[in-house]
Amino acid sequence: MAGILAWFWNERFWLPHNVTWADLQSTEEAAFPQAEDLYLAFPLAFCIFMIRLLFERFIAKPCALGLKVQANGPQKAQPNAILEKVFTAITKHPDEKRLEGLSKQLDWDVRSIQRWFRQRRNQEKPSTLTKFCESMWRFTFYLYIFTYGVRFLKKTPWLWNTRQCWNGYPYQPLLPDLHYYYIVELSFYWSLMFSQFIDIKRKDFGIMFTHHIVTVTLITFSYVTNLTRVGTLTLCLHDAADVVLEAAKMANYCKCQKLSDLLFLTFAIVFIVSRLGIYPLWILNTTLFELYEALGNFPALWIFNVLLVILQILHCFWSYLIIKAAYKAISKGKVAKDDRSDIESSSDEEETVPRSKTLHSTITTNGTSGANGTNGYLTGGTCSEEH
Repeated sequence: MAGILAWFWNERFWLPHNVTWADLQSTEEAAFPQAEDLYLAFPLAFCIFMIRLLFERFIAKPCALGLKVQANGPQKAQPNAILEKVFTAITKHPDEKRLEGLSKQLDWDVRSIQRWFRQRRNQEKPSTLTKFCESMWRFTFYLYIFTYGVRFLKKTPWLWNTRQCWNGYPYQPLLPDLHYYYIVELSFYWSLMFSQFIDIKRKDFGIMFTHHIVTVTLITFSYVTNLTRVGTLTLCLHDAADVVLEAAKMANYCKCQKLSDLLFLTFAIVFIVSRLGIYPLWILNTTLFELYEALGNFPALWIFNVLLVILQILHCFWSYLIIKAAYKAISKGKVAKDDRSDIESSSDEEETVPRSKTLHSTITTNGTSGANGTNGYLTGGTCSEEH
């Protein structure tokens, strides 16, 4: 075990030339990031999750009911033991041959059986109330952590001059505010990674799970190697769009359509400017070029940059979906159902939904070097609730 640990923490991989782990041990004069600090994130992630449950029940739910957010879920299918057995044990999407067999067995027409399965699938959708509570929790956390990040960064020299991220590296003392910022962000993303399995299921579950892994890895990696200054810039940059995203969702659930449309377009602008403009020109420029000029080359640097580039690829993918939704909002006055809808992939629209209703669309964004991706799910700008 000692040999494995020595191999894993090889200084020639993690640190610049002529720097050792002993050089970065905390002393009474100065504290430096220590790998064992990250263990704090696990109990704190559990605490954040418990706070979320209490917040959604005792704060978000009363607010939702006060705003007259719809509390009921989709219409339930009429009880039928035979169809229920097929639905739970065989398939939720019966083919034509099975439909014909069930039609003969129950003496129902095929269309009625199709409607029953559609209603039964929709029955598993979360209610608007549930989705509002989840969005309000995310909005509250993102607003808090973004405000905290701005207040912290405006006092730092590296906010306005990214070369200051590398001034004196890696012998940069760990500020208490920076330590708190990092641990809270890391804990939140750990809580998201685990709660994603019980949250509202979205079609892009795999992409978001990958994003959470990349984000947690980047936060951990940048903390251990004391790349925390650029990490704080990335975190704050990503949190900005998430605040607007969750606000747009809440406005949509409250049926404040004009406000939802305005917030969606605002989110689209903030996301694209921050992720396709500021992020590559500000963050990637300093990690790919300024860091290399200041310190030279060492393996951990390239791993760090590869993860940041993967994050940028995700930004491009999400930006494409957002631009597509925004284009439809401008050209048609509504957002058609997006490929990344936050309904279950097995759910279908009721045939009785009025055509005038716009479909609820969701764009998911989140992640960072420790940054949250938009770590969120946006209900499309001009999006009405799906029924």
